[in-house]
Amino acid sequence: MADVEDVEDEERSQPLPAVGGTITRIAPQRDAGRVSIYLDGRFIFGLNATISEEHGLRVGQSLSAADVTVLREREELNRAVDKALAFLTSRPRSIREVRDRLKEKEIPPDTIDAVVTRLEGWGYIGDEGFARYWIENRGANQPRGKRLLRQELWRKGVERGTVDQVLDEMEVDEAGGALALARKRFNQLSGYDEQTQRRRLAAFLQRRGYDWPTVKGALDTLFAETEGGDEGEPLGDSDSYEYKG
Repeated sequence: MADVEDVEDEERSQPLPAVGGTITRIAPQRDAGRVSIYLDGRFIFGLNATISEEHGLRVGQSLSAADVTVLREREELNRAVDKALAFLTSRPRSIREVRDRLKEKEIPPDTIDAVVTRLEGWGYIGDEGFARYWIENRGANQPRGKRLLRQELWRKGVERGTVDQVLDEMEVDEAGGALALARKRFNQLSGYDEQTQRRRLAAFLQRRGYDWPTVKGALDTLFAETEGGDEGEPLGDSDSYEYKG
């Protein structure tokens, strides 16, 4: 059995030009699942062992410079896919998030395109599915109005048409979400009179992306539920507060 070797420093150094030659050694690396390829007695590159097996590499086989280029491209794509999959482990991502992450890792644009195509084919990424996940997750954990949901998804790179389609198809309970947030926030405003409470809650809910009719409905319901509060002047239909943040 070939000795296991550590060629990490060699692989991180400046890549050698693609040259042809005869495979004189295929050595397993300390990084499980990888092998080192030697041509004419010289280390040329590291390769995923599965790729080596798929191409039937063996000692004594001749490789042209073009063959070496193809193998290196396969290896580059394989590593980029692994990086993308690792990025997807914490939560689903939009396509642009994946692209941006790989760009940060200095992956070439052509390879990024290939990674996205592969992940889409596997069903691992897709902006419509991501938008559904994002809206459902927000609704369950951090309710938002449709306005803010749209802005968040646009910032994630999801096209406006896709965002609008998903929001139209999904049942976003804006009234329920706004009321739940208002109830939670209300406990922090116990030292204020009702009019101040209403105005502060209105501004808070609008920052969360709710339109004025939804905000007013939530506040009317909330204060109808409370007892013994100071009498305050109800907010009128036009008493909205635009968030400038």
